[in-house]
Amino acid sequence: MSATDATCGIDVGTQGVRASLVDAEGRTLGSGAAPITSDHRDGRRHEQDPEQWWTALCDAVRQALDVAGEVHVTAIAIDATSGTVLVERADGSPAGPALMYDDTRAQGFADRAQRAGESLWSSLGYRIQPAWALAKVLWLRGEDVLGAGDRVVHQSDHLVRRLVGSVVPTDTSHALKTGVDLRTAAWPADVFAELGIPLELLPGVALPTTVAGVVSRSAASETGLTTGAVVRLGMTDGCAAQIAAGALEIGHWSSALGTTLVVKGSTDELVLDPSGAVYCHRHPDGGWLPGGASSTGAGALRDAFTHGEDLGRLTEQAAGLGVIPGGTYPLIGRGERFPFVAADAVGFVGGHADSDAARFAALCQGIAYVERLSYDVLASLGADTTGPVSFTGGPTANEWWNQLRCDLLGRPVQVPREPHPSTGMAMLAAAEPGRLTETVASMVGIGRSYSPDADRGGQLRQGYAELVTALAERGWLGSQAASYALAEAGGVPR
Repeated sequence: MSATDATCGIDVGTQGVRASLVDAEGRTLGSGAAPITSDHRDGRRHEQDPEQWWTALCDAVRQALDVAGEVHVTAIAIDATSGTVLVERADGSPAGPALMYDDTRAQGFADRAQRAGESLWSSLGYRIQPAWALAKVLWLRGEDVLGAGDRVVHQSDHLVRRLVGSVVPTDTSHALKTGVDLRTAAWPADVFAELGIPLELLPGVALPTTVAGVVSRSAASETGLTTGAVVRLGMTDGCAAQIAAGALEIGHWSSALGTTLVVKGSTDELVLDPSGAVYCHRHPDGGWLPGGASSTGAGALRDAFTHGEDLGRLTEQAAGLGVIPGGTYPLIGRGERFPFVAADAVGFVGGHADSDAARFAALCQGIAYVERLSYDVLASLGADTTGPVSFTGGPTANEWWNQLRCDLLGRPVQVPREPHPSTGMAMLAAAEPGRLTETVASMVGIGRSYSPDADRGGQLRQGYAELVTALAERGWLGSQAASYALAEAGGVPR
């Protein structure tokens, strides 16, 4: 029997790596996953060991290949967390731990970076935040940890280099938070000169789907992938989820719910947000992909239930409780980046949750409230958010939560047949430059559909309005966004 051609997508998340092997029709032939256990958080610090990324990648890919059986892998693409960087030695080895996407030790450098490129950033809708990679590059230079021949690279760049065995460019998607000029797909030389960043400190830049190289013999030996298989430049994890959702056509939107929540869509024009909460990736086929990544998400459930609670059982119990009163903001740690920017934001629970099931329901509702606020903020900036919405991410396995989110959004929702960022990367790996939208449209299948329940949507909007009001009163949510959201929710809370 001849081997089936397949493409491989690799998703490098906060907690682990997932690999998917997909055929030409978008069907998953095999998948695998491996944990990342080197995660270290301490105040504003968030680090991981890059060597464990590679180990987990190899484990996940080998699992996927074992499940798939006889396949011939023709192309590979990787997505990773947005804003995660590391110092890489001249030989490609990591010089130390990576600074993760929400590490904010570079807080003092964000304003400097913003001032230096104010005109360019404003034209692109950027506002440099403490967690952005550009601020981290400046911090690393200030820490005097860079040696001769060292470079600062993104998480995906490092792993792509491990696959092909040579220096590779970065893609415009992962480079966004490092200050790339998306219109020219190049580093802004004048701005970087003012900041004292030599261009050779960073990799070159190319568009997603660009061929970075082919799988080396060494990498093939470690991963089980086919020697000589094409490796294409990927996109960030949020964009990978958007691809898996099939939300690349103009007017389509996706909500990717994992440890954090990422909302993204597709528009003809740039969506400009003076606050910096919303920013646009460049669509590889033309146009823009606006959205943002929240610091809230399903990680709040993992943080709240640490003693082996049965979340399936809690879901059954929560479903019987109805809507929990109050507006809960389920933020882990300090600081929010979307749908508003507030460095001092902290989570809170509105109302009274007197049992594990009620607390679980309140947190699920709170995450849905942040999701709804994300769409309202985008709409307040002029984006048309009335088009189709798709859900992706691990929590889509929870039917009750899917329906609750659909009810609050008040619009039909679809869950793709294969709702994983790794699937999105496998689809990107199959696409020639300029044909990503076309390729994805031919590969995405719809698994489940939901229609909103207007009655429960109305009940949920009360808690949503209470959360919006609380966020505005704390000074975290701007008045324009708050007014728009409250008007869409039917007015101020009682």
